[in-house]
Amino acid sequence: MTERLEDIALKMVSNGKGLLAADESTGTIKKRFDSIGIESTEESRRDYREMLFRTEAAMKNCISGVILYEETLYQKAADGTPFVDIMTAAGSIPGIKVDIGAKPMALHPHEFITEGLDGLYERLRKYREAGARFAKWRGVITIGDQRPSWGSIKANSQSLARYAALCQQADIVPIVEPEVMMDGTPGDHDIDRCAEVTQHVLQTVFADLFDARVDLEGMILKPNMVIDGIKARKASVEEVAARTVKVLKATVPASVPGIAFLSGGQTSEEATAHLSAMVAGYDLPWKLTYSYGRALQETALKAWGGKSENVAAGQRAFAHRAEMNTLAAKGTWKKDLEKAA
Repeated sequence: MTERLEDIALKMVSNGKGLLAADESTGTIKKRFDSIGIESTEESRRDYREMLFRTEAAMKNCISGVILYEETLYQKAADGTPFVDIMTAAGSIPGIKVDIGAKPMALHPHEFITEGLDGLYERLRKYREAGARFAKWRGVITIGDQRPSWGSIKANSQSLARYAALCQQADIVPIVEPEVMMDGTPGDHDIDRCAEVTQHVLQTVFADLFDARVDLEGMILKPNMVIDGIKARKASVEEVAARTVKVLKATVPASVPGIAFLSGGQTSEEATAHLSAMVAGYDLPWKLTYSYGRALQETALKAWGGKSENVAAGQRAFAHRAEMNTLAAKGTWKKDLEKAA
């Protein structure tokens, strides 16, 4: 019997577990590897991701699912074991990034539209056969002088809704990710502007999801937190939590099972602290958790450094960050625990 989308979505956000975003494109992972001075090859990418996926403490206790890049979905570990099998054995659900990236939007300077809808249903069916049970699509919204435009918001919202409907038709849980960027051009907006734009974007997205007949109980929302631009950081942890919760309460229907935040340029510690403040401080209708990439991987990547003798150190760093965020998603994280580690 096929597991219901609603049940899969609930598993993705249950018991304080969160999502590991390991869906970096070949270009993005090259930049990450450049930062530690190693070449990005199919073998080095495999070794790095195998290190993460074989971190038993993290994968079994903290990671409910892993967002993969297409290469990684079909990849095998050095001993020939498919990565999908390693994740499934640990109790983590394999997922897949299905958009092909944000491209400059015609006649909209400094704004973007995400591409990848052509042929998507056929790809989703193949990904499901390969073991994927959820997918992710990211829409990018930039803040600046006279931005975002309505054209940018609406085009990205409709693309997210069409993607989500195709996912559910293919029996795959969609992660809907409308990201209001904290960086970009110029990245100096304050938290008030972020709150205004985020609320407008989420209202538009849920209206389009409704029009597309998407079952909200069978999806996960992956939004940005409401936070100052990267060049104007002033808000406290408590203010970020309060402003984010206020926007979510005004826009997200209670039927959505869970919200898995992106870290969006925050430091690892900031992303953990903001999530913890929301979970510990508010009674909410949805599960709150994390869907972090760099905020889970950055310390592990540096500890590993591309050297086989450093695998254990990389795994310890990854397990620590995963544990901190799971404690945050349970509302039990404490700053002194972070400092003591």
